[in-house]
Amino acid sequence: MAVERRLFHTKEWAALPPPEKILYLHVKARYIPGNNGKIAMPYTAMRRIEGCKSSRTISMAFAGLIEKGWLEREQLGGLYRKINTYKLTFKYDNYDGGNINKDKRGKG
Repeated sequence: MAVERRLFHTKEWAALPPPEKILYLHVKARYIPGNNGKIAMPYTAMRRIEGCKSSRTISMAFAGLIEKGWLEREQLGGLYRKINTYKLTFKYDNYDGGNINKDKRGKG
């Protein structure tokens, strides 16, 4: 999934700590139309990425993105023998899962 360039210039993006930015981009890269709410991002996959090596960092990044409204947790995994799955909220995007939101001038 593409990330709109203007997202990187928003105050919401600027306020995210680096691990949250890294995690968000990797979760968003796993999005395909039809799988929102079923996006798996295992900690083992994140540990291979520079800036997200520790479980604590990854956990805090997920918690921050959920608290700030960037992601929603759909299924709790880990000790529950399931995989954590997430849903993109598209709160700060002009892309809403298939429909381009119109800006204030009515353009798509």
